Amino acid sequence: MSGPDAHATAAAVRSGERDAKAVTEEAIARIEDRGPGLGAVIHTRFEAARAEVAAGLPDGPLHGVPILVKDLGTEVDGLPATGGSRLFAAVTARRDSELVARYRRAGAVVLGTTNTPELGLNASTEPVLHGPTRNPWSPAHSPGGSSGGSAAAVAAGLVPVAHASDGGGSIRIPAAACGLFGLKPSRGRVSPAPRPTTLSGLVSGHHAITMTVRDSALLLDVAAGPLPGDAYAAPEPSAPFAELARRDPGRLRIGLLTELPDGPDVHPECAAAARGAGKLCERLGHDVVQATAHYRPEDVGRTSGVLMGADLVAQIDARLADLGRPLADDDIEPFTRVLYEHYRALPAADVSRALRRAQEIGWEAGAAFRECDVLLSPTLARPTPRLGTLDTTRPESVYEHASVYAAFTSVHNVTGMPAMSVPFGRDGEGLPLGVQFAAPLGGEGVLLALAGQLERAAPWRCPPAP
Repeated sequence: MSGPDAHATAAAVRSGERDAKAVTEEAIARIEDRGPGLGAVIHTRFEAARAEVAAGLPDGPLHGVPILVKDLGTEVDGLPATGGSRLFAAVTARRDSELVARYRRAGAVVLGTTNTPELGLNASTEPVLHGPTRNPWSPAHSPGGSSGGSAAAVAAGLVPVAHASDGGGSIRIPAAACGLFGLKPSRGRVSPAPRPTTLSGLVSGHHAITMTVRDSALLLDVAAGPLPGDAYAAPEPSAPFAELARRDPGRLRIGLLTELPDGPDVHPECAAAARGAGKLCERLGHDVVQATAHYRPEDVGRTSGVLMGADLVAQIDARLADLGRPLADDDIEPFTRVLYEHYRALPAADVSRALRRAQEIGWEAGAAFRECDVLLSPTLARPTPRLGTLDTTRPESVYEHASVYAAFTSVHNVTGMPAMSVPFGRDGEGLPLGVQFAAPLGGEGVLLALAGQLERAAPWRCPPAP
């Protein structure tokens, strides 16, 4: 990696080896120097951050660590909260989300927000409002989405960690595209307060994209835990995640999955990465067996689409009510407009049917864990696309490609199960590939322990310096 991770940074600042002011200024300088060409950071609060450092930071586990927050569903007081959409471009957050407040109480220094596709509706980060984010490994390629801005910022070394969220693969997809570690926690692990997410809360969740496994565990300890009144909460871990990540995972039975029923053709390089990771797991003492998926990606996509589409309509309608006007032609991108028009005509009974089907998919996917502790698959069914492949100004291009990139990831959003993308190998163009591991609800500890073992056995690295 190009610099110390969050764990090492906090330790150095607490010990006096490093100065929080210097660490903050170095991160600001990197954002100002590399940020404009990358398109990852869209709003900054440098002066406010400097004032907070000068006033003294809380002596928590993230003491002095610079961090960025995704501009979607999690707000930073005083910064625009656009969600990557022109319809929300004039919205300014009036308070921190609970997650941001927890980062601050842990001593983190929030420097700004990162780019996202409009309302998170793309597996690539190319919003009309802010323009595209570029992959640090190759500027012509996508960093993934919807947490592409956060992934690019970490991969480029702007900050050691960045907040991210995941509604269909939006942590794991950009982690895979940028050669990083990305864990989607169990449903209910991190509170969405104060923003009620209605039905989309069933499939989306918040955490982070990091360079190291220990940083992901550290941030999850900071972020995890329900607020009184949250609609649901994940099972309590047996120990802090940072401790669980250091443990030996024991001998696991790992199910290898490289194809899906009636699913897209999996690119040979992506399938080979999963098989290669399986062989590494065998060398580490695990039992790897061939697994079969008992769900169909098309069914998962249809169910997830209804749940998130209903929430999309609610978001847009609430904004229009605030503005006191109807939707204008240039308020939202063409792909978002197609989704909005489709789901606003959806009968209420269809939403109930989707909720029921989501539970059925959970039982179908969960059947695999009767035989296995963990499931292993490619993260992406195809290598990282070039910018423009998933173009929301041309809805047909998104319909053609989007489901392919979420084929292995979206099911774990519908079921609420935790899943992680671990860097493993490169594609034919030299870009990183990722492999996905999933566990039953509450299984983040097993995933983190396995990830730590894999990180020690096959370390990953940052892209070459620009």
